[in-house]
Amino acid sequence: MSANIITLKVPTMKTITEVENETGLSYRLLLTLCKENKVAHIKAGRKFLINYEKLIDYLNTGDTEAE
Repeated sequence: MSANIITLKVPTMKTITEVENETGLSYRLLLTLCKENKVAHIKAGRKFLINYEKLIDYLNTGDTEAE
């Protein structure tokens, strides 16, 4: 009898201030990226929580959309 085990990776969600301190990016830039839906995030009350792994992917690849 084999058990089907599914493992899910929980994303690291950080506030804009935490990301700002870790990356050196400005608060205003991170807020703009959230408001323009360029990075994966959720809004919890008045705070934006950014998916840290997706932000790093975005910074490594940049915009893929034609402007």
